[in-house]
Amino acid sequence: MTLELTAEDRSMLDGEQGPSAAAAMKILVAFSNAVGAGSLLDIAGAHIDGCLYHGKAGLDFVERLVEGGGRVRVPTTLNVGSFDLIHPGMVKMPAAEEAPARRLMKAHLELGCQATFTCAPYQTRFRPGFGEQIAWGESNAIVFANSVIGARTNRYGDFIDLCCAMTARAPAWGLHLSENRRGRILFDLAVPEPEPSDSLFVGVGLFIGQASGDRIPVIAGLPQPRDEDQLKALGAAAATAGAVALFHAVGITPEAKTLDEAFQGHAPEASIRISRADIDQALARLSTVPDGAPLAAVSLGTPHFSHDEWMRLLPMVREIAPARRIPIYVNTGRATLTRLQEEGALAGMEGFGLIPVADTCTYVTSILERLDGVVMTNSGKWAHYAPGNIGVSVAFADMRDCIRSAAIGHVVRSAS
Repeated sequence: MTLELTAEDRSMLDGEQGPSAAAAMKILVAFSNAVGAGSLLDIAGAHIDGCLYHGKAGLDFVERLVEGGGRVRVPTTLNVGSFDLIHPGMVKMPAAEEAPARRLMKAHLELGCQATFTCAPYQTRFRPGFGEQIAWGESNAIVFANSVIGARTNRYGDFIDLCCAMTARAPAWGLHLSENRRGRILFDLAVPEPEPSDSLFVGVGLFIGQASGDRIPVIAGLPQPRDEDQLKALGAAAATAGAVALFHAVGITPEAKTLDEAFQGHAPEASIRISRADIDQALARLSTVPDGAPLAAVSLGTPHFSHDEWMRLLPMVREIAPARRIPIYVNTGRATLTRLQEEGALAGMEGFGLIPVADTCTYVTSILERLDGVVMTNSGKWAHYAPGNIGVSVAFADMRDCIRSAAIGHVVRSAS
């Protein structure tokens, strides 16, 4: 298939709009040919996942674009970096690593990207609308945009997302196209839970992530969520445990008002029943320690805590009032943090051991004071990655149990 380019595309490719635009379009054309796209389409926004410093090559790539006068052409948010620019004193990083980590974040800003530094750009003013074409990196953001909002993006990796932002174009393939968004595999949830816990959504996400493969899952029988944060947790777990970039929840998500709509009139290729035992088994794999293990810290907010989640957490912390002062780290976006500060919501919270973290996340950056005990989390994603990334033992539980454990000093979980 020959890739069709517009006159504007060719103008960029031929260098008429500068060397950086030419480089971005050249890469995008090669990528589009590789995936078999027949044309490019306009995008309304982008989210860049390349701010984490992994080595000189990534920094060189972005700085070369800066040197060539490159600028993004659509509103472009940035994912977490390797450094908390708001609370630099918390980060334990050698100067030789800190300098390039900071430089990489700064270089993206020089390209005209927004200083969001959050894995949850859908919590910012740059949230896309239903049906909008976007080019996003970051697995949880991708699955949220596609599933909960109904915007359209593929799973774009480092550099490709930035090339899309710099050209305002993306290949017309995959989940950008309606016919590729239909469900393929049905998950029938047989877990009656009138007021579903956050853990239920994490468990469902883990299960469908492991079982879907490359097929788009459709979930029937999912209880109505309390808020979109429960769907955020489901999507993040599904994208972490597998390669899910879009799920449909019948009667909940915008492209699945009915089972028939979710499958676009087709029959499912397979059907799997999810039991309570399946959920419990999936959740059990997230914990590496039993109840009673001594606690070093609690880490919440992976993906980044929303304002609504903070409003659930703060009264809970005041009520339970950790006497042991086990630190409770809360990863959140700087826009959410600014709003909380303007509202005065965090006043006095230091006395409860509450530590906001912005611009990064505690499982990718050295922030936790102690790594010799157990870290407790309500995040399926954090629990999955932290043991390998930072070498900690993990206990997974709902938020309330995390706070109860911080008060007592060791892991406690409700019987339910």
